[in-house]
Amino acid sequence: MVKVAVTGLGTINSIAKSKEEFKENLKNMKIGIDHISQFDTAEHKVKIAGEVKDFDPTQYMDKKLARRYDRFLQFAIAASKEALEDSGLNLTEEWKENAAVIVASGIGGFKTLYKEFLKMEKKGPKVVSPFLIPMMISDMASGVVSIEFGIKGPNFNTVSACASSLHAIAIGTMLIRHGYVDVAIVGGTEATIDPMPIAAFANMKALSTRNDDPKGASRPFDKDRDGFVMGEGAGIIVLESEEHAKKRDANIYGYVEGFGMSGDAYHISAPDEQGLGAAKAIKLALKDANIEPERIDLANCHATSTPAGDIAETRALRNALGEHAKKVYIQGSKTLFGHALGGAAAIEFIGLILQMKEGFIHGMPNLQNPNDELLDLNIPKETVEVKTQYAIKNSFGFGGHNVSVVYKSL
Repeated sequence: MVKVAVTGLGTINSIAKSKEEFKENLKNMKIGIDHISQFDTAEHKVKIAGEVKDFDPTQYMDKKLARRYDRFLQFAIAASKEALEDSGLNLTEEWKENAAVIVASGIGGFKTLYKEFLKMEKKGPKVVSPFLIPMMISDMASGVVSIEFGIKGPNFNTVSACASSLHAIAIGTMLIRHGYVDVAIVGGTEATIDPMPIAAFANMKALSTRNDDPKGASRPFDKDRDGFVMGEGAGIIVLESEEHAKKRDANIYGYVEGFGMSGDAYHISAPDEQGLGAAKAIKLALKDANIEPERIDLANCHATSTPAGDIAETRALRNALGEHAKKVYIQGSKTLFGHALGGAAAIEFIGLILQMKEGFIHGMPNLQNPNDELLDLNIPKETVEVKTQYAIKNSFGFGGHNVSVVYKSL
């Protein structure tokens, strides 16, 4: 089977605007959650989020393009530039004919849609921007990355709510394995810190209302967790066949060893309480990677900080890993930078890769009172210096979408 290597990383999120800054802030457990500054929250139940502060899109594109791109598209370009520079692929042209772009977004250009809707309500249909549709549709992240860098292979997005960008990584891996492409630019992007999404998620009681303590609001696995905190940003990963990467003497971080995908067939927003669908995805990923559960050192969990989700996921880990689940390091990175929905898994996967490369596992600073079911599990509160080789990354989405990926670090 063709081995799929990771050769480039790029991210922008609430704690970092580069992979190097991301690595340091993960290690130091910096929390990027604060009071929302992008709109007036006076009438909102939820007033906190993990915002990308002081973002200037003109650092990554000219002003004309920036005006025509929704924030989620701007993030995609910014992260892709870093990932391609990191990979060294931007030094040549020949690879672009046989490369895929799969940049996911769960929601797309909601900011633009909401702004244009308000304009139409106030002044009528004539004022609606002719750029609304291409600024809004979620596939356009893949489109603009392809256009910006001249990449001419398969070009599409994956939409599966919060599992979107891990699906993108899995599908990119599949395309390389089967010889359709040599390179896949994969990941996700999201920018939904806006009045309507915040109100909608709040009204369905999915968001934390810990407005008086923003940095303590996202608390995966803690008894006092009360919902997730909205985040934003992008994560882009360059995947290559091992042969293609070695032929050009690329720096290889590690390998996507296996993936598994499943559906809960249970509920539109709630997870299966026993985590059976999630456990199936993990088992399929292990089977695809051809490794035993005992080889897994680290699990970077979906861990949104919702009452039902965190427990279902830990039950899934016990089901899939058996007694070894008690020995695996377990973490949830949303505690630091919030939940970027369709972009979340890619950002977290990059964080996982950086931690494994540098030999540490970031702690869970808000885990003060672990849920009773978790007391025998290995969830560090502080950063641990340890070398790990195999990890599992989980991501789950509304609609019962489950994805797990096995990663091997060098």
